Amino acid sequence: MATTCGRAVLNIVKLLAEEVAMTRVRGFNKWYAAFAAAVLLVLAVGRAADPPQTGKAPEEIGTVRQMYDGALYPDIQVRTFRNIDRLFPTRTVNRGASVYPLPKSDRPLKAVQFTSAGKKYDLFDYLSLNRVSGLLVLKNGRIAFERYELGNTEITRWMSMSMVKSITSTLIGAALKQGYIKSLDDPVTGYLPRLSGSAYEQVTVRNLLQMASGVKWDETYTNPASDRRHMLEAQLSGKPGSILELMAKLPRAAAPGTVWHYDTGETQVAGEVLRAAVKRPLAQYLSERIWSKFGMESDATWWLDSPNGQEIGGSGLSATLRDYGRFGLFFVNGGVVGGEKILPDGWVAEAGSGKTIGGKKAGYGYMWWIPDSTADPVHEGSFEASGIFGQSIYINPREKLVIVVWSARPKPTGSAVIEDDDFFAAVAKALH
Repeated sequence: MATTCGRAVLNIVKLLAEEVAMTRVRGFNKWYAAFAAAVLLVLAVGRAADPPQTGKAPEEIGTVRQMYDGALYPDIQVRTFRNIDRLFPTRTVNRGASVYPLPKSDRPLKAVQFTSAGKKYDLFDYLSLNRVSGLLVLKNGRIAFERYELGNTEITRWMSMSMVKSITSTLIGAALKQGYIKSLDDPVTGYLPRLSGSAYEQVTVRNLLQMASGVKWDETYTNPASDRRHMLEAQLSGKPGSILELMAKLPRAAAPGTVWHYDTGETQVAGEVLRAAVKRPLAQYLSERIWSKFGMESDATWWLDSPNGQEIGGSGLSATLRDYGRFGLFFVNGGVVGGEKILPDGWVAEAGSGKTIGGKKAGYGYMWWIPDSTADPVHEGSFEASGIFGQSIYINPREKLVIVVWSARPKPTGSAVIEDDDFFAAVAKALH
C-alpha cells in the first residue's frame, strides 16, 4: 500500500466505495453497504501502515577515505560521524529490558579553569576550540554535566572510532572469566589456525592486547599506501575475511613482546580470536555480557567487514553519549553487574595500568591509554579509551569519575587545540 501505484489504485477504489456508501438509490441493499464499509476500513489500515512522508532526503554524508584524509567540510563531517552506521554493514548490539539510571548530581560542574601547554582555558574554550559535539561528566554515578552541540541530542548515536579497541579488550576479559579463553598467554594460532606460518606464529593473546606482537605495521591514516589504509580498502571490498588475509601477509619487525607499536590491525586479529573463542558474533556477546546486563538505554550498532560478517575489532561502534558513560561506570563498578563478576578478579587494575614492553614504559594497558600520573597525580589509577577526531572515555575509579567526549576535529590526529588530559584533570579537581 505504500507504493505510488498502489496508492493510486486505492484512491480509485476509495472513490467508488464512498459513492456506494453514500448512494440512497433504491435497490442498493445491505451487502453493498457492508462492502463500502469494508473497503473504507482497509483504506484506513493502509494509511496507517504507510510510512510518514517527511519530504526529507537522508543527510548527505562523506566517505571513510575522506574522513581519514581530513577532507570533509565541517557540516558534512558532523553528519558523517552521526550516521557512521550508513557506511558499512552493521550488527545491532541489543539493549536489555531495564535501564541503569543516571540521576542529576546535586553538585553540578559549573566552572573549570585550567592551563594547557602554558595557556589558560576554561570549559567554554574546551567545547569550542576542540569542536566538542557532546560532553558527559558522571561523578559518583550521577550527571554532573551534560551538553550536546553541533546538532546532537541525547538520542544521537555517534561514532567511537578507536574507543572500540577498549571494548574489544574488555570482551576478551569477559571470555577469559567464562573460560572461553584459557589464558592470555595462549598462542593466537590456537584460535586462528589460518595464521599459522605468518608473523603471528609466536604471538600470544596478551601480546595483542598490549600492541606488542612485533608485526610490522604503518598506522598513518592520511597515507593511502599505509597498512591502515590497506585495511580500510579490504573492509570496503566487503569480502569476508579479507582483513585477516591482509594481516596474514604482514612481515615481522621484532620479536613478540619486545616492542610496543600502535596497530589497528592487531585489534582485528583480537576480534577474530574472540569470535573463534566464544563462537558467536561480537555484537551478540557484548549485548549478552555488558550492554543488556548493565542497563544501556539504547541499542548500538557495530561495523562489519562484510554483510553478516565479522565485527571490526578496532572501530565502528555507534552509541549514545549516556551509554558510553554507562560503559565507563561498568569499570568504576569493578566490572560487576548485579553481583555477577563479568571480568576476572583484578582485571580493571591490570587492563588499566601501563605496561613495560622491551624495557620501556608504553603508557598503554590492555588497549587502554594510561594518562601520565607523574605529570598530574589526580590521574593515578585512571585510564582512557580514545579514538581519532577526539572521542574519549576517561575513567578514574579512585575519583568515581567518568568523562565522555565526542568531537569533530578537522583531522584524524594532531588537531586538538587543548590537551584532553589537561581538561580531564581540571574536571577531576573541580569535583574532588
